[in-house]
Amino acid sequence: MAPAAMEMLGRSFLPGPAGAGAAGRERGGGPCLAAVGREGRRRRGPLRSAAPVGALAERVVVTPAPAERAGAAPPEELPHPQSVAARAVVTVRRRRKEDAKRRVAEQLDAYADRVGRSVLLELVSTETDPTGKGGPKKSKRSALVGWFEKKDVKAERVVYTADFTVDASFGEPGAVTVLNRHQREFFIESIVVEGFPSGPAHFTCNSWVQPTRVDRSPRVFFTNKPYLPDETPPGLQELRRQELSDLRGEGAAAGAADGERRLTDRVWEYDVYNDLGNPDKGAEFARPVLGGEQLPYPRRMRTGRPKTVTDDRAESRVEYPEPIYVSRDEEFEEGKNEMLSEGALKALLHNFMPLLVSSVSPDIRDFAGFHDVDNLFKEGLRLKQALQDQLFQKIPFVRKIQENSEGLLRYDTPDIIKKDKFAWLRDDEFARQALAGINPVNIERLQAFPPVSKLDPAVYGPPESAITEQHIIGQLDGMSVREALEDNRLYMLDYHDIFLPFLDRINAQDGRKAYGTRTLFFLTAAGTLKPIAIELCLPPMTDGCKRAKRVFTPPADATSNWLWQLAKAHVCSNDAGVHQLINHWLRTHACMEPFIIAAHRQLSAMHPIFKLLKPHMRYTLKINALARQILINGDGVIESGFTPGRYCMEMSAFAYRELWRIDQEGLPADLIRRGMAVEDPTQPHGLRLLIEDYPYATDGMLLWSAITRWCDAYVAMYYPSDESVQGDAELQAWYGEAVRTGHADKRDAPWWPRLSTPADLASLLTTLVWLTSAQHAALNFGQYPLGGYIPNRPPLMRRLVPAEGDPEYAHLVADPHRFFLSALPSLTQTTTFMTVIDTLSTHSADEEYLGERPDEAWTADPAALAAAREFADEVRRAEEEIERRNADTGRRNRCGAGVLSYELMAPTSGPGITCRGVPNSVTI
Repeated sequence: MAPAAMEMLGRSFLPGPAGAGAAGRERGGGPCLAAVGREGRRRRGPLRSAAPVGALAERVVVTPAPAERAGAAPPEELPHPQSVAARAVVTVRRRRKEDAKRRVAEQLDAYADRVGRSVLLELVSTETDPTGKGGPKKSKRSALVGWFEKKDVKAERVVYTADFTVDASFGEPGAVTVLNRHQREFFIESIVVEGFPSGPAHFTCNSWVQPTRVDRSPRVFFTNKPYLPDETPPGLQELRRQELSDLRGEGAAAGAADGERRLTDRVWEYDVYNDLGNPDKGAEFARPVLGGEQLPYPRRMRTGRPKTVTDDRAESRVEYPEPIYVSRDEEFEEGKNEMLSEGALKALLHNFMPLLVSSVSPDIRDFAGFHDVDNLFKEGLRLKQALQDQLFQKIPFVRKIQENSEGLLRYDTPDIIKKDKFAWLRDDEFARQALAGINPVNIERLQAFPPVSKLDPAVYGPPESAITEQHIIGQLDGMSVREALEDNRLYMLDYHDIFLPFLDRINAQDGRKAYGTRTLFFLTAAGTLKPIAIELCLPPMTDGCKRAKRVFTPPADATSNWLWQLAKAHVCSNDAGVHQLINHWLRTHACMEPFIIAAHRQLSAMHPIFKLLKPHMRYTLKINALARQILINGDGVIESGFTPGRYCMEMSAFAYRELWRIDQEGLPADLIRRGMAVEDPTQPHGLRLLIEDYPYATDGMLLWSAITRWCDAYVAMYYPSDESVQGDAELQAWYGEAVRTGHADKRDAPWWPRLSTPADLASLLTTLVWLTSAQHAALNFGQYPLGGYIPNRPPLMRRLVPAEGDPEYAHLVADPHRFFLSALPSLTQTTTFMTVIDTLSTHSADEEYLGERPDEAWTADPAALAAAREFADEVRRAEEEIERRNADTGRRNRCGAGVLSYELMAPTSGPGITCRGVPNSVTI
């Protein structure tokens, strides 16, 4: 790998400097705050911190003034009998770790606060002021009390107060404005206002408040009461409109609409993917723009950076670890940054040592045998004595790394070889992973034989597969092909059409070799699959080219066994590329980004649908921004680690244009599209799976059904009729903008679902929640446990399968295991890839799992809270059912000798690599 790539990978998981703060969102600090805790929830991992330290929890009490003494200051004016004394209790979350510069700044802010440069709060009523010009009733601004006194409190959460006296006719507080006159930002977790006859008013903030030197406008936080647009109280209507205008970048505080965004901004805008390459470094570093007529693609968050010097279509890059713009509140919290920081040291050592070894001793760039692969987990990267002496002489600090980092240089043993070291070699395990592996979403029922390509035959040759009945008839348990098709016994992994248009360019790259593959499986009487034929295809060089399509069948001798293993490795390489570039990145990351951007631009924080979506949008924009810096960029992790190389993202754009449809992204629609299920109203979920033991689908339907019932119930609370959906201006603007602007290249497609009825809305929300939670989890958190042993699932292949008569064929026969390993990624490619997927598979300690809402005050609607509790209970019951299924010996795709349980849909998890857990959102 190039030195630049090594440098990038070595630091690819250090936390950015703009990290937000500590994990968790519980609130506490006295009788005025809502109680923390959720009855009946089950969670693995550490509990979150209790009430904040240093809280001022005094109740609001008005006492008689003492007798005035001579020379004493006049007593504070008591509230008028027709007035209300109220108190705002503000919970501020501090960083757990502060550098010296920040500590000094904190002290300076505390002293400035004492002399009058304080934080000012203002209450805004839900009612308008009849004596004014139609604006809302407002309190006088009141300073936040206690900042100086609590400057040295060592607590993660500190509570401050502000007191108000308002007229008795003030009404109910519907918003609080906060003006930060300190020199630095701070993070408000929540505000509770007490003292009004209507009871405590809760304001869930979870946001950074910038100082007036950055933004002179006060921040607005709305009550946790949900309001549809036409139900907004009169006093909040203009604030609601102005807040959305500011988030769209239209307000005065947002700065120039076409300028570069500051890291402190809270502005959501769209742009194309024009920042993946760096043409200023040379033509080889340029990458095409994704988004537009030539290469359709979803839109991403706009940063407004200047264009490159050499190409005015490309945006200049910000290289990691320099921070890239996302809206300020989308930055990682401190707990997430700590997880990534812990992975950074492993990444540095795991990538540095193999690159160093290969640069000093080129003869060991490849694995000499399978024992070398195994030693990565048993002993770590062990150096031969002669090589040690050479390294220690040239680079003395290597000895210290070797002595002090033995545990970090050794990789964790992936789950796939823990129970059975040789399971990956077996055909039944190769087939089982199509149903219960990292990428269980491409298996499809074969509905016609032979399979036929949809590519242009004038360019890519005859569309029919070369697999004939003679190839497979002996594997069908006495059935004919026609009988097997009619009995739903034939299945396929088909990567022919997605790879073939790119193969000439892929195979022209050094050390990259690929085919377009088709694999046929037969469903046995035991309910398991067995592979019966693999077809490896290349673009035809001449008419009737026999080498363009080669068919392999299960082996009958030693040589054919190794050829079969090589063919399976090429299938796995195809599968790994499609999994990462399309099913994972495109479908659950990139295609969700426009819906998230549009939600923040068009849905008020008071909108009930925004409240439902909020936990499912957490961290996604930050993760996607980091991906543009280090994963999907030119010469980044994806290009370096996967066979398509520099054409990875063009393949992703091809799949978006040809395959992606939001109406087929829900689980039932996807299963039906692939022929894996048929509609059946007599079944519990309205579907009948054609492979009964399909772990991804059976467990997925448990969570899909729970999400469906939750969304149905929630939507019904606010939308009693079709007219209520059609008349919601914010809702229609959200969906319309996500389609017309966020997915502009597909805006005219006829398949976009309508948003006209409550059922339409509930269906759309169910799909979005599914994709960001369960679907992403199923595709992400098994990457290291199942893919960390590279021979099981090579992401990159370096050799084609030799044919008899080729010079390489003799090498295969003479030393088959060394030839096989030489076709897989090299030592440095392997260790680099393992390090990356190690981090991608890790849950952070601040993860929030499906059904969890750490902030109990996310809504003031008791019906919504009750429905959320029922949703959480159903998710818990789904987890219990998954545990029962994994213990059922009749389910052979998830239970048996050496067979891994399927837990990727099990909702909860502790931190770390667990091969389970369904976070609410795309958090990694």
